[in-house]
Amino acid sequence: MDVLALTLIELGAVVFCLGLLARLAGRIGMSPIPFYLLGGLGFGAGGVIKLEGMQEFAHLSGEIGVILLLLMLGLEYTASELVTGLRRSWKAGILDFVLNFLPGVGIALLLGWGLVGAMVMGGVTYISSSGIAAKVITDLGRLGNRETPTVLSILVFEDLAMAVYLPILTATLSGVSFLGGLQTVGISLAVVTVVLVVALRHGHRVSSALHSENSEVFLLNLLGAALLVAGLASALQVSAAVGAFMLGIAISGVTAHNATRILEPLRDLFAAIFFVAFGLNTDPASIPPVLGWALILAVVTALTKMITGIWAAKQAGIARPGRFRAGAALIARGEFSIVIAGLAVTSGAVPGDLAALATAYVLIMAVMGPLAARYVEPVVKLMYRPTRPQPVQA
Repeated sequence: MDVLALTLIELGAVVFCLGLLARLAGRIGMSPIPFYLLGGLGFGAGGVIKLEGMQEFAHLSGEIGVILLLLMLGLEYTASELVTGLRRSWKAGILDFVLNFLPGVGIALLLGWGLVGAMVMGGVTYISSSGIAAKVITDLGRLGNRETPTVLSILVFEDLAMAVYLPILTATLSGVSFLGGLQTVGISLAVVTVVLVVALRHGHRVSSALHSENSEVFLLNLLGAALLVAGLASALQVSAAVGAFMLGIAISGVTAHNATRILEPLRDLFAAIFFVAFGLNTDPASIPPVLGWALILAVVTALTKMITGIWAAKQAGIARPGRFRAGAALIARGEFSIVIAGLAVTSGAVPGDLAALATAYVLIMAVMGPLAARYVEPVVKLMYRPTRPQPVQA
């Protein structure tokens, strides 16, 4: 069959199936990410049907999906909100990093994956899924709850930590020298600082340059700027994802709101293909050997996220039910964990088993997170229900 025809047929079938999976996820109140990963596993290497025509397209689309994910994440915050969130949550952010980075490091060293594998798995287990957390909070009607600003502050800290972590990871995976790594980190920090200053003082000018009342022109401006900035960031050995994230921060006001509305369908499409592409490159047969480790890691890091949320909410003076809700909202892992694992696997610097462990882990956590957030409050009320005084015997 003609290569173009085969690619179109496979792509059409995959996108149509993604729509069915997203509908199923919506009906049962779950994030579609686990379903997308399972779809990729089913149609990739070792799956039921191996797709060969769309591999190249899936790779490029996956890269665009990561850029759009991070751009949209940046649009959620203004520079002032980032600075305020950092001041408010730095103690909880450090606790979060220590408690949730170390389990990934430990499991990688235990499995003999070396320091590079440990660095990768630490990132996989550290960062919560902002997308899943935001969706859960919205779906459960908790946007106005007292613990929600605490949760968002921790998520903001994690996003800023990624702006430092991803360039270090990229440099490490590419095998640059120690001095080269320091140079990359220095460039990254300088870029982040410059963007924050520009966003604080001249964000309105950036927004005006991109904004247009014509939705077609606006979309082309946004997408072109995002790809251009991501490419320039990558050329400077700064993560392309971080470049897109910082561009999102620099866009503010009505422009940011309209950009979110226009880009959302595009982001959903390319992000879904990204998750499928990651699954396509993972052999399902490689998951059972690491499933036990994934379950152990899931239990441990669910507890450490709970501890983080409970402690942070307690420091903010929030009552016990709100503390547990904050902890449960942070449990889910998703897009960032897969981005980190994808970077590592593509580089060839880590064992193939790491992709299998990361996939199994994210599948478990993306399911466990929303369920924990939904049912933690009834469980807490049951656990701490005041006991009735016993009648005094005559």
